[in-house]
Amino acid sequence: MDNADEERDEAILRASPPRLQQIDDRVAFRWMETAISFLKKEGGMMKNYSHRLVISALFFFLSSLSASAAEPLKLHAAGSLKAALSEVAVSFENTYKTKVVTKFGPSGLLTTAIADGETADVFASANMAHPEKLAANGWGGPVVLFARNQLCALAQSDISATTDNLLDTLMDKNVRLGTSTPKADPSGDYAWALFQKADAIQKGSFATLSGKALQLTGGPTSVKAPEGRNQYGWVMDENKADVFLTYCTNAVSAQKEVQSLKVISIPENISVGADYGLLVRNGASPEAWRLAMYILSAEGQKILKKYGFETAAVEKGE
Repeated sequence: MDNADEERDEAILRASPPRLQQIDDRVAFRWMETAISFLKKEGGMMKNYSHRLVISALFFFLSSLSASAAEPLKLHAAGSLKAALSEVAVSFENTYKTKVVTKFGPSGLLTTAIADGETADVFASANMAHPEKLAANGWGGPVVLFARNQLCALAQSDISATTDNLLDTLMDKNVRLGTSTPKADPSGDYAWALFQKADAIQKGSFATLSGKALQLTGGPTSVKAPEGRNQYGWVMDENKADVFLTYCTNAVSAQKEVQSLKVISIPENISVGADYGLLVRNGASPEAWRLAMYILSAEGQKILKKYGFETAAVEKGE
C-alpha cells in the first residue's frame, strides 16, 4: 500500500465511526474490520499516534452497541495469562455489564480444541503461531500482538545458579531441568528455542538439554497442580526439578507462593522472548470485539503490565 492509500485510510479512520442505529450492520462491521486491519500493520502494538487513534475510534464505535449480550462471552487464553486476564475480564464485566466465561490452558491444546469445534469468541495465545494457524484456516482474524513475555529460570534454593553461570548449570548432568511440553505449550517451544541458541555457543548443547529436559507441564497428560496452587510453584515445591524454564511472569508468581525459590534472568546471548497473539472468531458478537479492544486498551494493558507483561499502550510513568 502506498503513502496516498495510507493517508486516505487514516483520514477515514479520523472521521466519526458509524453507529449501528444510523446505518446497515454490514457497513458498520466493515468499518470495524478496516480499523482492525489498520492496527495490525505494525504488529498490533500501539507504538504511535495512528494506533492510539484507531483504538480510540474503535471504542467510540463499540460504545454505541448494546451493553448486554444474549450469551456470555467465551475467552480462551494461555495459562500464563490466567491471573492477568481474569482481572481484565472482571474489569470488563464491571464496565460493560457483559459476562465473560474464561478458559485457561496450554495454547497448543486450546488451539486444537477450537479447531475441533469447541466454541470460543476470543483467543489469547502465548505465541503468534497458534492464532495465525486458526486464522489461516478461516476461524477468525486478524491476529494482533498484544503483549510480550520473557523466559526466566526458576531454581531451588540449594542450586548455585546465577545469570552468568546459568548455561553451565543447565548443562550439569546432576541438575534436573524442567520445562513445559513443546507443541502443546509455547513455553516448551521457547525452551527448545533457548536450547538452539545455546548450541550456537556450545556445540552439543541442544542434544544435551533437549535430551535431559523433563516435560512436566503443559501436555495433555501433565499432572495439574491442586486447586488454588501455582502450577510452577507446586512442581518445584514437590521437588520435581532443580531448575525450571518458564515465563518470567510464571516464575514471579511461583516465588510468591514458594518464597525459597530463586528467579534467575536468562543471559542475553540465549534469551528468548515470547510474543502473545489475540484474535476474534469470525461471526462473533460486537461484544466479543469490544472485549478484544478492551484487552488492547490502556486499561487492559495496565493490568497486563501489573502482572509483569511487556505492553505498549501504557503511558510512560504509569
